[in-house]
Amino acid sequence: MKKNKLLALAAAASIAAAAAYADADEDAKLVISGEDGMEEMIVRTDPPAHLADTFDVIYSGWLFRTSETQALEMDDFDNPAMVLVDRAGDTFEAVDGGEGKSCASCHALEDFKGLRTKIPKINAEAEALWSMEDYVNNCRTTRMSAEPWKWSGDEMQGVVALISNQSRGMPMDVAIDGPAAEWWDRGKEMYYTRYGQLELSCANCHEDNYGRMIRADHLSQGQTNGFPTYRLKQAKLISQHNRFKGCIRDTIAHTFDEGSDEFRALELYVASRGNGLSVETPAVRQ
Repeated sequence: MKKNKLLALAAAASIAAAAAYADADEDAKLVISGEDGMEEMIVRTDPPAHLADTFDVIYSGWLFRTSETQALEMDDFDNPAMVLVDRAGDTFEAVDGGEGKSCASCHALEDFKGLRTKIPKINAEAEALWSMEDYVNNCRTTRMSAEPWKWSGDEMQGVVALISNQSRGMPMDVAIDGPAAEWWDRGKEMYYTRYGQLELSCANCHEDNYGRMIRADHLSQGQTNGFPTYRLKQAKLISQHNRFKGCIRDTIAHTFDEGSDEFRALELYVASRGNGLSVETPAVRQ
């Protein structure tokens, strides 16, 4: 028997043996202490209409974390991601590229309030679905004549977190109709498609088995309202596409590239499943 097949069988057996239910802390409140005072996040709410037959309530991933991890996100002073967000503020002000411009040459941070709640969204001029990373790199290449950043690179995810943080506390509200509909349908199909030798889909973990323990991991509903997320095991800000790539890879399958149309479509569909939950960026997860 081939090595990969043996690995697949061993992993499947491990999942079956280790799966056990562990309640999320469903009564907990996420109130974040920041420089502007205390702000309560919406961490549970009614599902969007397209999920009404699937969930009675949608939950933030914060509710499924340990109390120690939850506490890190509750205070900006303790949140390890905030150091990276502060550093991104310097990057935002730094001149780069042949035009002698910085991000701040054209944008004020407060102008981005509410943007994260709508991302990803259709860029009418490009006639395509764009993630936040697309908008950042478009500004860098067309307005600054600067080199594009790597999708999951530290500079990119720091600035994406800085921009997204301006919308913290606001409810997610991505559009899934009009020209976005075909992208949403494509993302939905991906969400329910089984991948790899383990033959697992996103829905198998985050819809069918959320609340269960898979080895040391407490499965959440897989909401993305906190991205970029500071992942403690990697000690850095992690992009949505990086997590998509990792999950598909863990099914022992060839995965898609970060920034691919496949992952843009999946990003839209997963974001729509969290419509109504507060933007938590930068969230803290294990």
